Amino acid sequence: MSPRARLRQWWHSRLPQADSTTLTQRNVYILPTRPGLMLAITLLALLVASINYQLNLGFLLTFMLAGSAAVGMHVCHGTLRGLTLRLAPPEPCFAGQHAPLEVLLDNPGRRTRHAVGLAVEGSGHWSWVDVDARATATVGLAFQPQRRGLHRIPTLTAETRFPLGTFRVWTIWRPAAQILVYPAPEPQAPPLPPGEPRSDGAAAAQAVATTGEFDGVRTYRRGDPLKLVVWKKAALALSSESGELVSRDAQQAQRHELWLDFAKNGASDAEHRIARLAAWVLMADRAALEYGLRLPGREIAPASGEAHRRRCLEALALC
Repeated sequence: MSPRARLRQWWHSRLPQADSTTLTQRNVYILPTRPGLMLAITLLALLVASINYQLNLGFLLTFMLAGSAAVGMHVCHGTLRGLTLRLAPPEPCFAGQHAPLEVLLDNPGRRTRHAVGLAVEGSGHWSWVDVDARATATVGLAFQPQRRGLHRIPTLTAETRFPLGTFRVWTIWRPAAQILVYPAPEPQAPPLPPGEPRSDGAAAAQAVATTGEFDGVRTYRRGDPLKLVVWKKAALALSSESGELVSRDAQQAQRHELWLDFAKNGASDAEHRIARLAAWVLMADRAALEYGLRLPGREIAPASGEAHRRRCLEALALC
């Protein structure tokens, strides 16, 4: 690790972690930009020339520009000072995808804060916004976690160079929140495994089609709920002009349970098995099936719905 990286790590370790921070003179920093340094050199040259040649208009120009730079410095620092940054609770995402973050900027002051930028530190991707007086603005950011599990939100930075661009005012913010990253589902995963007979001993063999749908179907009856219609087979029927619709046989499905088992999914290693289970969870959820999940040391009973899908994916992320 380079000395610069060590210094940055040491500095960040001294910053408090919080999901909300108010910017004051204690945590807002200011330095001249390259154009600001060039302006300072130009002012020095103008001052020396005015003294050497006794130019009254040169003195006037020099001090007018210096006064404008000083006012710009004050306005630039005041653009960030007083703002409150709040991080909205982050939503879970899948590994390898962009994790969206939402930051709220509260402006309690009586003037608009112009050209306020936020970014994940080191990313180089900035989002800019104007925050109206006594109003709140929302800024969207993103970063890309590569591994499943719980991850801390990376360090964020806010800055402005308004109004002249001669000074850079910035702050460093370390949110305390964590984001849950689900495992990336296996691309082109195999079909769902066959259902297992329930523990009450009901015996009825049930196959699984190559599409991942259960083969326990019957002819469509008038009044069947639309969610029971096997739409993939309906598309095939319509394309062949047979016009025969089929519905899932709920009575047959009740005699079997769909279990997604870590030990029996046929993948080569642990991470591959978790990726396959994640793909199967999404497939079963899209098909509105009841399914259970078996992991080493944990078992989630069969159920369906959004809450069950989140519970299974969370278990896979933390497995």
